[in-house]
Amino acid sequence: MTDLTTPITYLPGVGPQRAKVLETELGITSYEGLLYYFPYKHIDRTRLYYIHELTADMPFVQLRGEILSYEEEGVGRKRRLVAHFTDGRSVIDLVWFQASAFKWVKRSYQVGKLYIVFGRPNVFNGRINLPHPDIDPADTLQLGTMGLQPYYSTTDKMKKSGLNSRSLERFTSTLLQKLDSELSETLPEALIRQLCLMSRDRSLRQMHYPESADSLRRATYRQKFEELFFIQLNILRYARLRQQQVRGHVFATVGQHFNTFFTDYLPFELTGAQKRVIREMRRDMGSGRQMNRLLQGDVGSGKTLVALMTMLIALDNGFQACLMAPTEILAEQHFATFREFLRDMPVRVELLTGAVKGKRRRTPILEGTRAGEVQILIGTHAVLEDTVEFRRLGLVVIDEQHRFGVAQRARLWKKNEVPPHVLVMTATPIPRTLAMTLYGDLDVSVIDELPPGRKPIETQHYWQERTESLYRGIRTEIQKGRQVYVVYPLIKESETLDLQNLEMGYEELCQAFPDLRISKVHGQMKSAEKDAEMDRFVRGETQILVATTVIEVGVNVPNASVMVIQNAERFGLAQLHQLRGRVGRGAEQSYCILVTKYNLSKETRQRIEIMCETNDGFEIAEADLKFRGPGDLEGTQQSGVAFDLHVANLARDGQLVQLARDTANRVLDEDPQQNLPANAQMWARLHELNRNDIDWSNIS
Repeated sequence: MTDLTTPITYLPGVGPQRAKVLETELGITSYEGLLYYFPYKHIDRTRLYYIHELTADMPFVQLRGEILSYEEEGVGRKRRLVAHFTDGRSVIDLVWFQASAFKWVKRSYQVGKLYIVFGRPNVFNGRINLPHPDIDPADTLQLGTMGLQPYYSTTDKMKKSGLNSRSLERFTSTLLQKLDSELSETLPEALIRQLCLMSRDRSLRQMHYPESADSLRRATYRQKFEELFFIQLNILRYARLRQQQVRGHVFATVGQHFNTFFTDYLPFELTGAQKRVIREMRRDMGSGRQMNRLLQGDVGSGKTLVALMTMLIALDNGFQACLMAPTEILAEQHFATFREFLRDMPVRVELLTGAVKGKRRRTPILEGTRAGEVQILIGTHAVLEDTVEFRRLGLVVIDEQHRFGVAQRARLWKKNEVPPHVLVMTATPIPRTLAMTLYGDLDVSVIDELPPGRKPIETQHYWQERTESLYRGIRTEIQKGRQVYVVYPLIKESETLDLQNLEMGYEELCQAFPDLRISKVHGQMKSAEKDAEMDRFVRGETQILVATTVIEVGVNVPNASVMVIQNAERFGLAQLHQLRGRVGRGAEQSYCILVTKYNLSKETRQRIEIMCETNDGFEIAEADLKFRGPGDLEGTQQSGVAFDLHVANLARDGQLVQLARDTANRVLDEDPQQNLPANAQMWARLHELNRNDIDWSNIS
């Protein structure tokens, strides 16, 4: 039986040089790596066309005939090699644009010899041609047996090394012929029967060379399920293990602090979602296990109030609580908000940031925290320092999860012998399927209602040419006593250009509104200067804030009612939604103006339309996942996503993710000790995946 761990270099036709390219470009090092490198599409290669039948809108076609002659046309970058090809009735041009390949093409494909040519029709100067076609000698191809031909993704470096899709196809064909016995199963037989899954051996063969479209569909379903199942099985196994091993403080009572606040200090009636989330946390913190919960809620949904009330439960049980924010401005805003909520309640809240120094830092804050007199400590990374010691830390709230690394958070856990309960808050809505996979070992709570009295933000799309109309709208709002954000992109690849845009925009606004005070903030300013400018806007000393996306997280100015986003086409959906969330924090009607150039791609138009149609962050996050894929979603790279999905797609396979999770849960219920003989191959496969290439411990 062929060993799938055999290095790829030993596969006939590969060798050391090609093996090195396959490893560096595709991460393929073994037979198994090649077997699981699936085609991105299959094309029917059973039919031949005549040249006169071709139209420009055909996807792929193949022709049988011979090359009449070659000629080179154009100069410099426009140089191209043209082969005049005939099927005996008509003539078509085959075209190559890479000058380095011209000699190789002429040498490989001879004039007067019969070939099968395969490619996608294109139109140039009113004539149809085939650019960079696949060409095979006519006597080597049997069209009736070719069926659905696989096409594999390759890189430029591979192509320069002579490795293209056809090369990978030949390697895969050779490997499948070498697999002379059936591949062992990875899933229990009972599970395969129950879910009507194709066998592992047959599904892997059909993924590359399907007998029909239906067999390809069934093979893909099997591979997607298996991929998602093992991810969920590992996440859930890890979560159960942690629940069994990591005990937590028992918050048995809800006492005076919580009840007094709820009865006498609550500024407004809690929404149903807020009440539900608080109940979920009370249940966690009273269970004897450490709470590990992710709290998702759109901007303005009332997460901070929920966090405060959860902290009051910790205080009622004789523990301290800590809130960690990613920036000094956000920490200061949380501090001010807590003080405003608590008013004259006998709860000691302190703020610890890099700006708090000397005696003021040492005596009231550090000594008070060590003695347990500081009941709630709010801070930035400063709370991680070794000098910060708690007497009895019971609850840690982390705002904006993706801004803190795993190692940083771990330092906070170690400040107690028994780890504190953990509540992670994020205003970046995470699609359900992504949350199940990225944060699968965290319990997820969602606040999906806005507090009463909040008006939905009205989002409008303006073309860059409509400056006068835009300025009239801005002045109208400012005359009502409101404030306005104007945001420009700052993207690293073109930082100089972007900064010029911001500076030009600032000058233009100063000329358009000479009677108004305008602030300017961007990431290249010194921290103190940036904070001072931001502070002027927060206090209402300036009416317009011109900024880059540094204001995306945490700035709370209820009086700001207009968010103008310049070059909105350059932002992703999640970022546009985050920026929009900076307004709409008061009771007044707020507006978000998306300003773009006139020529937009189809996808960009769809993004702008979605923003104008809905304020629902989860709907936007789902759309963003479909547009950009999970790997690009903001924050996910820092979340420790340590696995690659080869065939499943979190945007399109939501139901399958849920099925995989439910199945994994059931398997763990039935086999918690991982010792049932029927599951032996499944557990062996999971350990194999762990050993090979996945650092699962990073997830969450």
